[in-house]
Amino acid sequence: LPPGSGAVRVVGGSQRQSTSRRGRAVRVVVSGASGLIGRPLVRHLRAQGHEVLTLVRRAPGGPGEVRWDPAAGDLDPAQLGGVDAAVNLSGAGVGDHRWTGPYKDLVLSSRVDSTRTLVRALLALDTPPRVLVNASAIGAYGDAGDAVLTEDAPRGTGFLAEVVARWEEETRPAAEAGVRVALARTGLVADPAGGAFEQLLTLFRLGLGGRLGTGRHWWSLITTPDEVAALAFLLESPLAGPVNLACPQPARNAEVTRALGRALHRPAVLAVPPPALRLVLGEFAGEVMASQRVVPRALVEAGFRFRHPDAASVTSWLAGATG
Repeated sequence: LPPGSGAVRVVGGSQRQSTSRRGRAVRVVVSGASGLIGRPLVRHLRAQGHEVLTLVRRAPGGPGEVRWDPAAGDLDPAQLGGVDAAVNLSGAGVGDHRWTGPYKDLVLSSRVDSTRTLVRALLALDTPPRVLVNASAIGAYGDAGDAVLTEDAPRGTGFLAEVVARWEEETRPAAEAGVRVALARTGLVADPAGGAFEQLLTLFRLGLGGRLGTGRHWWSLITTPDEVAALAFLLESPLAGPVNLACPQPARNAEVTRALGRALHRPAVLAVPPPALRLVLGEFAGEVMASQRVVPRALVEAGFRFRHPDAASVTSWLAGATG
């Protein structure tokens, strides 16, 4: 099954059963290592005893860094010799800027270019890595109402769904060459230091928190610790194709905001009307209001255990992480 087909496959056989050579340190190359997820992932992998190479756009600051220029397609394969696995987290932030035409182009090109450049360099190696874990997003499913979205759910429509389709397609050459490719379709990352929740937490601390619109749309969350653990799990497990990274119990927006208010001991009685949200966020407001009831079936069936499986535990962690 090709990446992006909407189905999860399990790669069997002795050659692919243990892509990170269980019990042994491996050499992993990580792009996007300075980002919200990349930083803790690199720390986690190094704490596990793995050797980590990070791709940087500046002059390397040490032996653990490799310079690349994804927009120019520039990455020297000779710098990646002996790599057992790769994690690609590169891409411009989706919620960091207003969605002007040029910024939407950057959101797409930064993902397509980085994936294409990394895949080409990996396949140019005498021995390509056994696994590529490539970032993706639940935006693939579009606005799906109350439908339960497992990995075999159909693709949706909209800008992010189109981005994900193009993004995931760039991993196809690696899969066709025999690399196990896991597409990490990540939900709304709950972290106090970045992403959508950084702004949401600020509003709640000011006593201005509350549901968005009617609050009936589904939010599929994942905390940073669970995201990092899931990415590391994908390096070890035999899963391939799309894999949903979101807590097992999605919740409606109203439930999430109520739980956050309780965790922070702040009121959550206000409601942000959709027109006001569009005024502040522009076109991105449509994605924030999209309903995505995502279930991580592949991860759960493979034995992954979430530390924060529901809205209450996610928001409790957020409140504790903020001090």
